Amino acid sequence: MQPWLEYLAVAVCAISGALAAAGKRLDLFGVIVLAVVTAVGGGTIRDLCLGAKPVFWIENPSLIVVATLTALATFVVARFWTMPQRALLVADAFGLALFTIAGTEKSLLLQTSGVIAVMLGVITGVAGGVLRDVLRREVPLVFQPEIYLYATAAFCGATAFVTLDKFFPDSPANRLIAMALILSLRLAAMWWKLRLPVFKSRDGQT
Repeated sequence: MQPWLEYLAVAVCAISGALAAAGKRLDLFGVIVLAVVTAVGGGTIRDLCLGAKPVFWIENPSLIVVATLTALATFVVARFWTMPQRALLVADAFGLALFTIAGTEKSLLLQTSGVIAVMLGVITGVAGGVLRDVLRREVPLVFQPEIYLYATAAFCGATAFVTLDKFFPDSPANRLIAMALILSLRLAAMWWKLRLPVFKSRDGQT
């Protein structure tokens, strides 16, 4: 797994975590905590599931430094410019794409099956955002009906990466194609309000 991918994923997710503090009356410490939890939460759960020791941010503490500095920068910028809600969703989409593929790739490197790699990739992508939203006492984005193709985009991208890796092992293009797929699906769903069908029984109840 390329180091730049992990650093970029942490930075982008820290931005989304810091932006999520808007309107919650959090001080600087609270913003940093929210950003760091968003940045490392999914990867921590992944590593615990894989039994990877130490957890990635303990092995490389500079990732925490990156998340903290990114949160500080976002905190300062947000005090001078109004950050629209869409900025949070776009930052979250980039974080979803980056961390999903990072999680899938690490799972494959540790010799898991393709199915497990996809599952852990999705967990890596969405769990940080779930923890972020729980801490700010909101329904997590992944469970909101108006947040279109969230986990679905992560699943499609992780599946594409596992499939490409099987036929073209160690190709750098695999990572870029899979991330582009997640980002494209998520942004397209946001733009055109695409979502999976809602379950309805024959009596019309949802």
